[in-house]
Amino acid sequence: MPTPTEQSSTPQRDIPLLEIRELGVEYRVPREVPVAALDTVDLELTAGKALGILGESGCGKTTLALAIPGLLPPTGRITSGTIRFQGQRLDHLDETDFEALRGERIATVHQDPEQALHPLKRVGSQIAEVLRAHRHWPRRRRRNAARELLGEVGFDNLDGIYAAYPHQLSGGQRQRIVIAQALACQPELIIADEPTAALDTATQARLLALLRDLKQRRGVAFIIISHDPDVIAEIADRVVVMY
Repeated sequence: MPTPTEQSSTPQRDIPLLEIRELGVEYRVPREVPVAALDTVDLELTAGKALGILGESGCGKTTLALAIPGLLPPTGRITSGTIRFQGQRLDHLDETDFEALRGERIATVHQDPEQALHPLKRVGSQIAEVLRAHRHWPRRRRRNAARELLGEVGFDNLDGIYAAYPHQLSGGQRQRIVIAQALACQPELIIADEPTAALDTATQARLLALLRDLKQRRGVAFIIISHDPDVIAEIADRVVVMY
């Protein structure tokens, strides 16, 4: 019979931060044949690592990014498989449970920051709104935290940027605002769907350097989705190719 020391030395398999098995997703439109967007997708992601998902347009990358945090449109549904985050199944959660999860533990950076930001609200207040949804903090603390996040994503003129509207900022600046929103509640996982697609080469390089720095300093895990191998190579520890 093994001693307690021998028992404790038995290697244990770490639970992945994210584990997807045999995932299938389809879209259904009335009076149309269902379209299978994902078919038996398998992947794992370890905490603090970056997983690159590479593939051509139409292969289902964005569908995968939407399925994980429960953001599929009404026409989309999971037809098979499982999604587990820190051991918890996500593929059968209701909307109330997902609302508590999004922003708090899993955050998303969409391809077009203009769609993610309200055009009539100052960008600083939009970062503070994420904190209001998940933290019972007074207004001043939320504002100060939002300013700190602006500094963390590389802004210098914190008061000026906080008070700016989205249309007053460049595409790269807006994308950094969305990243600050994603970081607000210190999530374990950030899903970035084509985060550099609409940016020029120099701005892309600065944004990727920012994401690498955040991964190292905060230990946050990333899923980086792109059709560009060069973007994936800049940050990913592992790569999954979708066809």
